Amino acid sequence: MTVHEPMTSTRPDAADRMLDFRPGMGMRWEITHGADDTVGWLFQSTNWLDPRMPSPPVHVHPTSAETFVVIEGALDVYVDGEWSQVRAGERVTVPANVPHTLRNGTDAPVKMRTIVEPAGRAELFFRHMHRLIQEGKIKQLPPKEPRSAIYVAMLFGSYSDVIRTTKPPAALFKVLAGIGRMLRFRLEP
Repeated sequence: MTVHEPMTSTRPDAADRMLDFRPGMGMRWEITHGADDTVGWLFQSTNWLDPRMPSPPVHVHPTSAETFVVIEGALDVYVDGEWSQVRAGERVTVPANVPHTLRNGTDAPVKMRTIVEPAGRAELFFRHMHRLIQEGKIKQLPPKEPRSAIYVAMLFGSYSDVIRTTKPPAALFKVLAGIGRMLRFRLEP
């Protein structure tokens, strides 16, 4: 059973700050500090990860550090070739250009905070991914079927200044994105 904490906020634009990545990924976010709020200094969100949420592709952020602060539960974090578990009250910071990913390998939900410094276009990337999932273009992360894989590759290619895969190799994502363009797949509505 998945426990879903209500996502509420007192901000007037609260609905715009909620990103629900389901059904593509067992994760929901509330943006607590957007890039505009901090003049690009950082992007911060509170995240809820469903039990047994698999990891997104191993990736790097070329110019930004990413910090994960676990509030409730235990988060598995892969950094530069090694998995470790980060528990409530603990944090881990991944420097720019270091391969990493995360997952919830437990039977309990995880509540955490993610901080990207500097923000760059990270918020735009996550909002774009959210929209593609809600439109049904990305059905699952990690992708299990070709159409979703092509859209994920095209998305990553459009934000290579923000995020690049290392596993699968970025070259494979470039090929998939090229196939998507040939098939006239569109990232925009």
